[in-house]
Amino acid sequence: MAIKKISKIQPDKFEFNKNNKDIANNIIKNYPSGKQQSAVMPLLNIAQKQNDNWIPLAAMKYIAKYLDMPYIKVYEVATFYSMYNLAPVGKYFFQVCTTTPCMLRGAYDLVKVCKKKISENENQLSDDEKTSWLEVECLGACVNAPMLQINDDYYEDLDPTKLESIIDKINKNEDPKPGSYKGRISTEPENIRKTLLGNKNA
Repeated sequence: MAIKKISKIQPDKFEFNKNNKDIANNIIKNYPSGKQQSAVMPLLNIAQKQNDNWIPLAAMKYIAKYLDMPYIKVYEVATFYSMYNLAPVGKYFFQVCTTTPCMLRGAYDLVKVCKKKISENENQLSDDEKTSWLEVECLGACVNAPMLQINDDYYEDLDPTKLESIIDKINKNEDPKPGSYKGRISTEPENIRKTLLGNKNA
């Protein structure tokens, strides 16, 4: 896993827009009085979405004041979880799961495709700055391994050829369809369901 990259270029200020302030305030209302610091993770997510999918240091300081908590605690959360980006990423951000189930089913072949088709290194924008990629820990779709996440969508049951096709579609300004690339529904067994089918001879 790569060390989390923090951008050297930082904006001086950050503030939620009006709509996001309303969303943040509604989230905070879900927590008991005096426990508003528990909203730090969803507020970081709001900041990331508002700021082109990455969180500047100014946003962490802003959230710390917003929740009346030490800045270092916000920083600790933001730097711990891989879902928070602390430097600019591509419009299409590929997160490749390389935890054991995906690794055993070819995750590192997907990494090779990312190196070939996007950029040689993690956290490095492609030449057109449209895409970037990162290795991450388990994304919770182990049954459909290997898989990766592009922005908010999961792409499952992949192989190098299928991933290259996905990247090619993105480069042509097409939207690849998320989900299983073996055609299975949800997490059913491969080659159709084999349980609870009933015994015709019973």
